[in-house]
Amino acid sequence: MNNNIRVGSLFGIPFYVNPSWFLVLGLVTFSYGSGLAAQFPNLPSGLSWGLGLFTALLLFGSVLAHELGHSFVALKQGVGVRSITLFLFGGLASLEKESETPAEAFQVAIAGPLVSLLLAGLATLFAVGTGVSGAPAAILGVLVSVNLALALFNLIPGLPLDGGNILKALVWKVTGSPYKGMKFAGRVGQLIGWLAIASGLLPLVVFGSGLNFWNILIGWFLLQNASQAAQSGVVLDKLAGLTASDAVSASSPVVAASSTLRAFADQRILDQRVWQKFLVTNSDGQLIGTLAIDDLKAIPSELWSETLVQSLVKPLDPSLMVQSDRPLSEVVTFLEERKLTALSVIQEDNVLVGLLEKTAIVNLLQNRVQTAPA
Repeated sequence: MNNNIRVGSLFGIPFYVNPSWFLVLGLVTFSYGSGLAAQFPNLPSGLSWGLGLFTALLLFGSVLAHELGHSFVALKQGVGVRSITLFLFGGLASLEKESETPAEAFQVAIAGPLVSLLLAGLATLFAVGTGVSGAPAAILGVLVSVNLALALFNLIPGLPLDGGNILKALVWKVTGSPYKGMKFAGRVGQLIGWLAIASGLLPLVVFGSGLNFWNILIGWFLLQNASQAAQSGVVLDKLAGLTASDAVSASSPVVAASSTLRAFADQRILDQRVWQKFLVTNSDGQLIGTLAIDDLKAIPSELWSETLVQSLVKPLDPSLMVQSDRPLSEVVTFLEERKLTALSVIQEDNVLVGLLEKTAIVNLLQNRVQTAPA
């Protein structure tokens, strides 16, 4: 269940924060507040804690700026940004679609680390140029360190990190397939995840005591997300070249608006599957809406022979329709994002092709694997 909290909108982009970030802010405030109090004993206690909170907010702002870097480049390319979410290990800019070319994908991926490096450089120049000292200098030092770490960590070449997206773009450039790039970068991310977990367990194995829980946690995070990306890459690669029309069910639940309810009821009895909802078309084969079985209860059965289907038609949400020539890989992503199990496939002028179900895509994948040459 998504428990992220929406805290506002930035440049028209919804901005969310995972509850884990409040824990991070509290820990950073405590850590740097107590650190500043120890390093500068002449600071009033209230001021040291206030500066600790200020440092935590700078950390928060640095991660946000990193994600805005990705977002602004994507928007410049005409790619919409659904949201920005900050969570325990950083942030995520959720884009509406993939960039059109590997070069554009590279630009989006590298933008975040470049913003972090820019912030580190500006903070360094400000510190040197102004000659600040004391607590302000310590805070600037933290800002430089955090942004350098943010840039370098994200440049690790494995998904879901920015370096993984850079690697994906490079493989895409070489192979011509974004999905081969996703699969390869996902596998590398899995390897890095296992290495991080191993490095966390190494002290216990070698010295018999102590665990690096942070490395284990990061490794687990990388492993889970990289595995998902690699699996998605495999599936989408197998669907390359197919369109929505290729996955339409041959026995789609379709009924003509000019049919009577009696004829419709008889048709339902003969159907191999017990459909609960049917797609309704007009005389030109255009999709005009849907008819649910339960809707028949509104009409007495003795009137079914003289009542047309079109009298019970309900409009269909346009978001539940997809063009027949849309790449099947995009349809799969759309189904997953919207948590849908089926879509109506149409041609130009709203002419119905049929119903596309998620299970049909799974069957299509299985058939492609079975027929693929060894």
